[in-house]
This record gives sequence, C-alpha cells and structure tokens, in this order.
Amino acid sequence: MQEKEMVNDLLTQLKGSLSTYANAIAESANPQLRQALQQIRNDCETFQYDLYKLAEQKGYYRSAQQVEQNEVMQVKSQFIS
Repeated sequence: MQEKEMVNDLLTQLKGSLSTYANAIAESANPQLRQALQQIRNDCETFQYDLYKLAEQKGYYRSAQQVEQNEVMQVKSQFIS
C-alpha cells in the first residue's frame, strides 16, 4: 500500500471515529465519562487536522475551493434559523 492510500485511509477512519465520539458524548449522562470522551475527541480532531495538513502539503488531498464570506454567511444562516 502506498503512503498516499494509507494517509487517506487513516483520514477516513478518523472521520468515522469523530462521529462515533460525538454520538457517545451526546448520549453520556456521566459527567466524568463525558469529559473523558470529549478530551479523546479533541485529541483525535487535532491528530486528524495535523494529518490533513500533511496530506495537503504532499498533494495527497485537495481541499475545497475558497468561498466568499457572503456565501459562508448564507449557508450559516440556514442552520441558525
């Protein structure tokens, strides 16, 4: 397996893990468990972002095009309403 494929596979796995952590946090009634899961999720997010930056730097991943601020605000307003 090539490095590019391994990095992209790991990014996909981390994305799935982040969703799983979010669900577990939302369903946790125990404050200590909730806090522990939030810390694990935060660490996972940091690792995912660092790996994403590496992948982008090496040309393994191409991020979405930049958009204008008014487009961001338009989409944001749809979710805030």
